[in-house]
Amino acid sequence: MAYTVKEVSNLSGISVRTLHYYDEIGLLKPHHIGNNGYRYYEQEQLLRLQQIMVYRELDLPLSKIGKVLEQTKEQKAEVLQEHRAKVEAKVFRLHTLLQTIDGTVAHLKGEQAMKPEHMYQGFNPEKQEMYERDLTDRYGQEAQETIQESKTATKNWSKEDYLDSQAEADQIHRQLAEAMNKGLKHNSEEVQALIRRHLQWVSRFYTPTAEIYSGLGDLYVEHEDFSKMYEGYRPGLAEYLRDGMKVLAERELN
Repeated sequence: MAYTVKEVSNLSGISVRTLHYYDEIGLLKPHHIGNNGYRYYEQEQLLRLQQIMVYRELDLPLSKIGKVLEQTKEQKAEVLQEHRAKVEAKVFRLHTLLQTIDGTVAHLKGEQAMKPEHMYQGFNPEKQEMYERDLTDRYGQEAQETIQESKTATKNWSKEDYLDSQAEADQIHRQLAEAMNKGLKHNSEEVQALIRRHLQWVSRFYTPTAEIYSGLGDLYVEHEDFSKMYEGYRPGLAEYLRDGMKVLAERELN
């Protein structure tokens, strides 16, 4: 039985646009193209999509998934075992984070007080340190001063402040993805207004120079953790945001 791209999207929860993108990069080609121009998928492609979704859940980048899918069963098993250990560690951290969130909800409702040392359990300080080292390696003393400024700015933040900051970032990313879907250029007035909001969001933590803000955009693209996060919103979003940040940095921060 053949399925249209819309039917596969409904079955899997993967958007039609993403399925088209998988086709474009050769990760998931349809079984055939009908005379009407529609993509049609059969059982073999549905199974391949399921495997892609499994590896995406394991945080593998699309470039690596394509290579893994061409491996033998034994090689695939080895990759899965390796990532299973990472998932176990992540589950433990997320369980701890869930307890932190529950404690925060109770705190905000006035049901119980939350001790400061319990507010940040479950977050990943190792990754934060890694990002800081990356920026310092790139930009030296200026980046180090920026990082310290950020830590000072957020030192007295409440959990509510952090959640508000995360919600603002999520909204900006979603609106940028919508702008991409509309075909808007990264240097268009509408997109630059969103980039300006992003700059204002970054400025909650520190006051970026043109070089630091532009370099932050490069980090979004080059660092796997960031690029995968943005890819979850929309393929190509990291590059789109980076290009918009460079335009804004040149226009308004120099």
